[in-house]
Amino acid sequence: MKTTVLACRIALMMVTTLLAACGQNSDDPLPPGMVYIPGGSFAMGIDHPMMPEAAPVHTVTVAPFAIDATPVTNRQFADFVRATGYITLAERPLDPADFPGADEALLVPGSIVFDPPSHPVGLGNELQWWSYVPGASWRHPEGPGSAIDERMDHPVVHITWGDAMAYAEWAGKRLPTEAEWEFAARGGLDGKEFVWGDDPHSDDHQANIFDGHFPHDNHGADGHIATSPVTAFPANGYGLYDMSGNAWEWVSDWYSPTHYRQRVASGVAVENPKGPDQAEAHQGYKVQKGGSFLCTDQYCARFRPGARGRGDPDSTSNHIGFRLAKDID
Repeated sequence: MKTTVLACRIALMMVTTLLAACGQNSDDPLPPGMVYIPGGSFAMGIDHPMMPEAAPVHTVTVAPFAIDATPVTNRQFADFVRATGYITLAERPLDPADFPGADEALLVPGSIVFDPPSHPVGLGNELQWWSYVPGASWRHPEGPGSAIDERMDHPVVHITWGDAMAYAEWAGKRLPTEAEWEFAARGGLDGKEFVWGDDPHSDDHQANIFDGHFPHDNHGADGHIATSPVTAFPANGYGLYDMSGNAWEWVSDWYSPTHYRQRVASGVAVENPKGPDQAEAHQGYKVQKGGSFLCTDQYCARFRPGARGRGDPDSTSNHIGFRLAKDID
């Protein structure tokens, strides 16, 4: 696993609460900033040529739950760090003993940062637009010299799955399952391709995604070339923000590219699924949902609610964050 982490972190290196009108019917008050999701059945996944791992579309049922209206912000994460003294993985020194054979000059705290080329490039090599930046972390999203003082209401990024779990324990919440996240993201628009419906041309001012020619030329027509404030774009039908674009969000499930096919082949009704067992996870990956400010139909295209991302639980970058869920008692 540590070799995988090194490959991701260094070799990649250059790799409010829901309005009453929306249907809240829980008798228990929700924590501030959370939304009640009524649960139900929906068509999970997407049939898309760029996303075979998200097919076939199949019916899933989830129980009622609560979820954060927005991704966890820099302000909220700063409160957590002040209260606990927590140090994220991107900020921790690396032990050379954990990475035998690695160049010790590279074994310094840091994270992966999007670094666009100055000219058009082929899309077959991610190292052309990702760099491992010493000193990059949630406090310094683009590395030393960058700061979050003017971005306190942006989603916190450079967060590993373990960092998100630590915050969840402190907050008395949990990561949503992939099924819960997708049900919530759809906002009642079951079977639609996008969180706003089926019109592919309605993404203008609907989500913070890449606007231009990926990866070298982001026009920034939506006003943002990196993360944006978490309420900068319209909420979905459940009152949830940033369920498409801005920052990828960790969920609790392990990732397998064949898991949906296995579900359907079993012929068993799917209720409150929690994903495959860890032993079945592809390369030890966890699922990520929602896409980010780098998603575009030219590359990735996974800002659709039915799409699936994945990552090493110990990987970090300046487009990975999270939001939390909570059981309804």
